[in-house]
Amino acid sequence: MDEIAYRRAKARVEQQLAFYRHLVLYLCVNAFLFAVNLLHWNGYLWAKWPAFGWGIGIIVHGMETFSYRWGGPRKEAMIRREMKRQARANTDRPAQS
Repeated sequence: MDEIAYRRAKARVEQQLAFYRHLVLYLCVNAFLFAVNLLHWNGYLWAKWPAFGWGIGIIVHGMETFSYRWGGPRKEAMIRREMKRQARANTDRPAQS
């Protein structure tokens, strides 16, 4: 198997697992906040605000993880450009003996 393809696939899987961990943490913490809010009800549902703010972060994280259009083409172009730059830097460097 191509080493570069393996590393890219591994990085992609790690990114997906990080998103799922983030999502589970979001659900657990917000369930706890809503439970506290409802158990100590004062007439105001304040737990919606942390859920809303953090939810925006979850949406952006999901788009970054699963949407190729979000950053895929630009990211791939940047990777190719960096690989070319590194290859040039390695060929321009004088050989050390």
